[in-house]
Amino acid sequence: MAISISVVVLLLILAVVFLRNGALKPSHAVVCVLLGFYLASTSVAPTIHSGLTATADIVSSLKP
Repeated sequence: MAISISVVVLLLILAVVFLRNGALKPSHAVVCVLLGFYLASTSVAPTIHSGLTATADIVSSLKP
């Protein structure tokens, strides 16, 4: 568990640095995809999923 959390933190830091530079290259995109896979295997995944579901519900209920 400690190893996967440290990998998630490392990949999160790398993704933030890549995004702040303004250019997301293919290698940077791979890091972001790996971050997603590692986040999916942590205990944070249900919270992220419920947050995204709630946001999607709010957006879909808006009338233009």
